[in-house]
Amino acid sequence: MKPFTFPNVPRWLPALACLVAVVAAEARGQNGWLPASWFTPAEVDSKAIYPLAEKDGPWLVLATTFRGEGARDDARRLVQELRRNHKLKAYTHEKSFDYTGTQPGLGLNPDGSPKKMRYANAEQVVEVAVLVGDFASFDDPRGQKMLAKVKSLHPESLAGNAGKSQSFSDFRKMIGLERSAGKGPMHLAFVIPNPLLPEDFFSRQQVDRFVLDMNADVSHSLLDCPGLYAVRVATFTGAGTFDQKAIAAGEDDVELEGRLVEAAEKAHRLTVALRKAGWESWEYHDRESSIVCVGSLDSKNVPGPQGTATVHPEIVRIVRELGPDPNRLATGVVLPRTIEGIMLDVQPAPIPVPRAPSGWR
Repeated sequence: MKPFTFPNVPRWLPALACLVAVVAAEARGQNGWLPASWFTPAEVDSKAIYPLAEKDGPWLVLATTFRGEGARDDARRLVQELRRNHKLKAYTHEKSFDYTGTQPGLGLNPDGSPKKMRYANAEQVVEVAVLVGDFASFDDPRGQKMLAKVKSLHPESLAGNAGKSQSFSDFRKMIGLERSAGKGPMHLAFVIPNPLLPEDFFSRQQVDRFVLDMNADVSHSLLDCPGLYAVRVATFTGAGTFDQKAIAAGEDDVELEGRLVEAAEKAHRLTVALRKAGWESWEYHDRESSIVCVGSLDSKNVPGPQGTATVHPEIVRIVRELGPDPNRLATGVVLPRTIEGIMLDVQPAPIPVPRAPSGWR
């Protein structure tokens, strides 16, 4: 087959030609957010507490928690020991709980007013969790292996009377699981999702290693978009679905490769044209299509005048200026816009930005 060559396009386009040959094997691969590396050796700051960030995870091992006075110091010592001595990517995550106010009770008072109750111990409590990550999914084999390792560790910072604020120890006593011989002080560890992620994170499109490689050399990749949402303004389909039987038989591979490359080339040309016109545009390529998005938004809605949610004004602007001609649309004629001869979508729509691991390039 004659090789594809395209002048003035990113270096990744020729790599699309290998898609058909590997798609069957990749289909068996793990889906999810795959970290670029497990741990980058670096000097551990003796004063750093390494707070968890939204980009970490998305799944982590909750090693243990600390509560009350001394929680921050105990968590700091443990996370530094895990990083320094065990070369684990450990983080801390802090939450505060206020038990000083009143809470709705059950039933009514004699005068008909709702009952109010107070906590027996009125106090403000700080809890600090120590977590280890990052893992692509709950059942990521690396995560399950790390879970077993964390459970078996005996950190010096938790030995004897050290780590006296470790709240998992109180939990053990409550359910009758005292520390037994051979079990480490973190043997109740378990896997959790990153608590800082938006609620809709796990409904987002997941990015696997092959798709990451497809987008690695893209100058304005959607994976680099800092926002949580962008507006998809153009879609170029390389192939609706992969016919595995046809692929295995070697049928129509040249035609399929051509459509995928053509879709990627159009997306790239449109992204460049939109950037020249002043739009913050992004391109993204996967196994079935290439898309172009515009904008970088932290939410799809904003508070309205009476507290009701309304569509983000930037989304409204993008749809108005890049969607079908509104004058023709008012007459019932749907006429998609074109830029440099490339047709945009009939209905631009906001989509979640696919996640990529930190340092994925």
